[in-house]
Amino acid sequence: MTQSASPDLLLQASPWLQGRAFEDWRDEFDARGFLIFERVLTPEKVVAIRAALAPYLERDLKGRNDFEGLSTNRVYGLLAKSPVFAELVIHPLVLAFVEAELGPSCLLSSCLAINLHPGETVQPWHTDDGGARMPRPRPALGVSTFWAIDDTTETNGSTEIIPGSHLWDERRIEGATTPADFSMRSALDQDHDPGHRVDAMKLAMPSGSLAITKGTLWHRGGSNRSDRPRLIITPQYCAGWVRQLENMCLAIPPEAAETLPERARELIGYSIHPPFMGHVDGVHPKRLLRAEAASSR
Repeated sequence: MTQSASPDLLLQASPWLQGRAFEDWRDEFDARGFLIFERVLTPEKVVAIRAALAPYLERDLKGRNDFEGLSTNRVYGLLAKSPVFAELVIHPLVLAFVEAELGPSCLLSSCLAINLHPGETVQPWHTDDGGARMPRPRPALGVSTFWAIDDTTETNGSTEIIPGSHLWDERRIEGATTPADFSMRSALDQDHDPGHRVDAMKLAMPSGSLAITKGTLWHRGGSNRSDRPRLIITPQYCAGWVRQLENMCLAIPPEAAETLPERARELIGYSIHPPFMGHVDGVHPKRLLRAEAASSR
C-alpha cells in the first residue's frame, strides 16, 4: 500500500527532516514502525492548544472502562472544538508520512486529547488498525500520531511501543486488549502489569514533539506514576476505504466543517476515494457545504 507524498508536501515538511532525505526517514519508519521528531511545535502553539482544551478538561470527565482509563480525561471530536487542532491534523510533516503510507485519499479516523492523571494504570496492548480483520503480516491500514503537549517521561504515562511489532504475524501477546476491556471498570494495581515486556520502550519526548506510528504497531498508554497529569493529542488516520473510528461527519457538523481548511475537510470525509466511494446522492460531498457552493458560483 506504500504510496508517495507530493513534492509540495515534502518541501513543506523539509524543515523538520534534519537534513536527511525523506526516503531515509521512510526506510526507518518501515523498519521500526515509529518515528520521533522533537519540538515540532513552538511553545506559543502549545500554550494555544492548552487554552483551547482547558474548558473541556475542566469538566474532568473520566474514562468509562479500562481501555479509556478510569483516571484519564478523553476529549473527542477536536476539530469541532477549535481551529487550532486542524493545524495539527494537516501539519505537513504528518501528512508527508501519512499520504506516503496510505495515499492522498486517506481519512482522519479519530482526533482526541488524552490526559492521564496520576495513578492511572497501563492500558491493554493494542494496534490502532486492528479493527480491520485482515491477516497479518500486512501493510498498515492506518497511521497514528502523538503530539506531546506535556513532556512525556519514563514515569508519567508515556505511550509504550514494541519496536518492530508492526511486522509481526497474528500472534496474541500477554496483556493485549480483549472485549472485556471496553466494559470493565476494575480497580487495577499500578504494580500489577501482566503485559510487561523487556522489548518495549516509552515514547519519552519534550513538549511540542511528535511521534508517528504505523497502525499495525503494538502499543499502549503507560501508567502515570508521577504527581502531574500527562497530556497528548492523537490524530489518527486510515486508508480512504476503511471505516473511521469517529463518525466525523456527525462529530463535526457542516457549519463547523465549513470553517476548516480544505485539506482538513477532505480528511474528515468531504472527499472521494477513487472511483466514487464517499459520494452523496451521486455528487461529491464537498458540494453540500455552503462555503464550497459559494466559491463555485
